[in-house]
Amino acid sequence: MSDTNLTKKNRKEMIDFLEKIKVNNNDDETLRMVNKIENALTEKKFWLVFEEHREEVDDLLQANIPLLCEDAKRRICKDENLPWNFIIEWDNLQALYLLLKTHRWKINVIYIDPPYNTWARDWKYNNDYVDANDWYRHSKWLSMMKVRLELAKQLLNPENSVLICTIDEKEYLHLWCLLEEMFPEASIQMVSSCINPKWVARDKQFYRTDEYLFFVCLWDAWPANLNLAEEWLDRITWNKWEKFRWCDLRRTWSDHERGRSPWCFYPIYVNEEGTKIEKIWEPLMDQSLHPNDVPEIPKLRAIWPIWPTGEECRWQLGPKMLKQYLDNHYIRLWSFTKNSMSIWYVSTWSQKKIEDWLIKVKWYSEKDGSVIIDDDSYDATYIPSTQRNVSSHNATEYWSKLINKILWEARFSYPKSLYAVYDTIRFFVADNPDAVILDFFAGSWTTMHAVNLMNAEDWWKRKCIMVTNNEIWEKEEKRLTALWYKKWDDEWEKIWIAKYVTRPRIECSVNWVDIHWKKLDWDYWFESETYILDEEVDLVSKETKKSINRKPYKKTKIQMYPDLAKLKMSDWFKTNVKYFKCDWTPRKPDDYYLSNVLLLHIKEMIELENAVEIDGIKNVAILNRDDYKKFIDNDSIYEKIENIWVNQNIIFDVNELEKMKKKNFKYIPVEYFWQELKDVAE
Repeated sequence: MSDTNLTKKNRKEMIDFLEKIKVNNNDDETLRMVNKIENALTEKKFWLVFEEHREEVDDLLQANIPLLCEDAKRRICKDENLPWNFIIEWDNLQALYLLLKTHRWKINVIYIDPPYNTWARDWKYNNDYVDANDWYRHSKWLSMMKVRLELAKQLLNPENSVLICTIDEKEYLHLWCLLEEMFPEASIQMVSSCINPKWVARDKQFYRTDEYLFFVCLWDAWPANLNLAEEWLDRITWNKWEKFRWCDLRRTWSDHERGRSPWCFYPIYVNEEGTKIEKIWEPLMDQSLHPNDVPEIPKLRAIWPIWPTGEECRWQLGPKMLKQYLDNHYIRLWSFTKNSMSIWYVSTWSQKKIEDWLIKVKWYSEKDGSVIIDDDSYDATYIPSTQRNVSSHNATEYWSKLINKILWEARFSYPKSLYAVYDTIRFFVADNPDAVILDFFAGSWTTMHAVNLMNAEDWWKRKCIMVTNNEIWEKEEKRLTALWYKKWDDEWEKIWIAKYVTRPRIECSVNWVDIHWKKLDWDYWFESETYILDEEVDLVSKETKKSINRKPYKKTKIQMYPDLAKLKMSDWFKTNVKYFKCDWTPRKPDDYYLSNVLLLHIKEMIELENAVEIDGIKNVAILNRDDYKKFIDNDSIYEKIENIWVNQNIIFDVNELEKMKKKNFKYIPVEYFWQELKDVAE
């Protein structure tokens, strides 16, 4: 049979040709290059292959070191006892480079909403807008994403973290391949979310109502079989209504075949009344054996995991686990007929709720001894599915209007629904009071808004870092260019996204005012229409003339976020935000010491890593001997100090060290700029 793998065939032809080259050209340089080409050809090719591009910021990073500079005028402090959040303005590649020094393996959630590459000139690559006429639009987008995801991966906690990325149909296939290549150890799932039920028109195409979310989970608790982790899935608020749950013991969906789990094919013997399991037989591991090979037991009936079609499938539980469930009253016998019987068990999630006393057992069934629970003893939860269709996630109807109301004009297109981001992130950090959330494609500040909302709900101290660029819209760029303004002029800078959208929305949402400091008449309630039982009435059937029961329903509105609806923004929204900008310094300066420049920006690095403010009162940085005299030798300040960060190049005597140890002193990490100083021999 001929080989139909054309790639393999072409590769073999090229390798054979290279062998001929080696015979005729055996000098070291030729052999070295030919071997290099052979290695590239023989390497397994399965993942996404694209033409990689280099960005201007790559060249800047090669020649310069990025630095953080605080813009103190934009500092927001609502409670000095709370940790600090951060906004970093400039290219996110700069910021990620610095975050690797402060947050390597420390981030719990990365939520990003990158450019969708819609071909509508909605994003730039090396200062040029990318549109449908650009032949390299896909490879440019992939290059841009790959280099940032490579850094982002090193920020994620490998034992407990998730990367969430939103996208639409233009790039979702490419993104999926890229994520699978870069995160081979992760569990990756795509969710479709309806963000605009009224649809967005597409020329000569189906109208678009949804977008997609990729969940890249580096957490062992994300299982392949969601039925085994329902206790982990009770933290979200969308889609599938979930109460106390009974599951069919007979597997009826994918992988149901008997051969998949031979130890789960066995008979269960029940009494003739169908009220009690009397005996659990050993599994028929030998697949040549069938029900007819198992002896009948007088006065007992054998129940097998066999479909009505006669196909042999399997039980969900092995004999040992079934016996354990039976002893705990977690097995129920239902639908007993002449030839079959349905056997059910309490779901893992529901069992855990019972064991944690979150669901109360009212009694046990007189029929089969199974648990009867108290319906009023617990709150039902929602379990997510891969299809979101939630009214509160409608970005256009609610959140565009809200932002326009805050900013008094349409300054930002297609903002994410606050509740959509809130629901998504909360799923992973609801039980983590110290979680760190990063968004390095920030635009309208929705991510930090959602994190602050979570903290206000439970008074925990999750932290958020947002990186936003300094771009403006193409229309505004053309207008300013026509007026002879340049990129660094004040007129240009004041309408950058960071200053024009991100920062105003932060300040307004924290204080719950619009940009003119007028109080907003809007709180975090959200009502959704549903149908509820009205009352049960007796009616008379026209056909049979007999009385029948009928349960009419009525339309009503329910509060989707009752806990949030109780909150008033003016009373409780407390948060601290520092505003940093990125700058550069040459890696190899000619006329000054690099260490002196870097030391001037160490304060920002300490603040970013520890979510604190070096205020010279509670938190102090000792960068030189003068700082020691100013803070440590000053009794009026020393008594108030709680934390001290010390330059490792300063030599202290025993008494000085002992004095600082009493105030929780620690050295400034050498990792901040150790490699950069080593490169210039400082």
